[in-house]
Amino acid sequence: MKDGQHMAPRHRSSGAVFIVCPYIVNGPHRIIDPQARIEEAKGLADAIQLDIKGSEYFKQHTIRPATFISKGHVEALEGPLKALEIKVVFIDANISPVQQRNLEKAWNCKVIDRTGLILEIFGARARTAEGRLQVELAALTYQRSRLVKSWTHLERQRGGLSTIGGPGETQLELDRRLIDERIGRIKKELEDVKRTRALHRKARKRVPYPIVALVGYTNAGKSTLFNQLTHADVMAEHMLFATLDPTMRRVRLSSGREIILSDTVGFISDLPTLLVAAFRATLEEVIEADLILHVRDISHPETESQSRDVLKVLKDLNLELIYEERGIEVLNKSDLLTKGNAQQLKTHARRATHPSQCVVSALTGEGIQNLLEKINVFLANKEKTYVLTLPLSDGKRIAWLYAHGEVLKREDKENEAVIKVKLSVENKERFELLERLDVEIMQI
Repeated sequence: MKDGQHMAPRHRSSGAVFIVCPYIVNGPHRIIDPQARIEEAKGLADAIQLDIKGSEYFKQHTIRPATFISKGHVEALEGPLKALEIKVVFIDANISPVQQRNLEKAWNCKVIDRTGLILEIFGARARTAEGRLQVELAALTYQRSRLVKSWTHLERQRGGLSTIGGPGETQLELDRRLIDERIGRIKKELEDVKRTRALHRKARKRVPYPIVALVGYTNAGKSTLFNQLTHADVMAEHMLFATLDPTMRRVRLSSGREIILSDTVGFISDLPTLLVAAFRATLEEVIEADLILHVRDISHPETESQSRDVLKVLKDLNLELIYEERGIEVLNKSDLLTKGNAQQLKTHARRATHPSQCVVSALTGEGIQNLLEKINVFLANKEKTYVLTLPLSDGKRIAWLYAHGEVLKREDKENEAVIKVKLSVENKERFELLERLDVEIMQI
């Protein structure tokens, strides 16, 4: 590998693909329903247009150290894989480098695990420089642990002295050093990105609009909801990880209040920790948000499991308490519910632990006005009421109050205006700063 070579995975034709979904009893994977599990695995493969030739779901009590799945299942799959001329097997689980290598030897084809495939998807979808850096960092970290797999054709036995390695081991050490150097450079570049994001957030606070961030399981309809709320044209397809890089748009509410809506990358069960760490800079937009909208596909049979996976990622980002304080659960895709399911939804809403919920269909627009009103009420409740007296000649600051607050009452007297206005604490501080600046300018 050349120094500085970009190693983020790229979409390429991999031939016929077979999907293996092992369910380990009492294991980490949350999706129990076989059909839902297979559908999600197929969705991951479809996301980079792989040619799916077949799939297999089976239960297993323990993980076999050598191959992850049992010896019987390994042997049972040899015939179908050969008959279908399978080039790649996707194991819908996170397996070790040794397990991956042993399965490749047994089946005589390439094996890719869940982390590897998600990295492939992210590599194909990243559009911004930051997104590509984050994917490359995760990919390099993942590949570093699997270098031995790439050099099995080289000699790795030691020579006469224990301190001298063969050519294969030397190549491994060289490649690992190059990867480590590249990782170090990417981390520095991402630190620069992080500082730039911090400056952008600081600039947004000077033109203060509340940030409303969309989070949720991948394919829950976040981008469709984003388009519905902002009248934008962000890519929104029935596809896992259709949105990778964050998108922001300004939205004006019926009260006149303006917000910035942020669409973020979707979460998924067993989301690789490599990606959670790499995309922390992007997800800081959620950390800084004034309000978090948790978008759920309420029509999905595993909606409860998906919700738990999203909350787990929020917890990993230390956002769990923030979401409880300033979050709204958006139950999306209500248009796909049958009458029986709709009744179940009402029951679920009554039993929900989260205090604020809103049922919507981002596709048809049903419930959108109710959601916007909930957002408006939430932000209004964060504000305090002030009575301010300003000179009538001070049109600049009077206009600022109308633009950044909710004017409840105004009474004009001879030379002054008495304005009763609702402002957030941050905007009150900015108004006072604006007042001090005007005084200083007059004194110059």
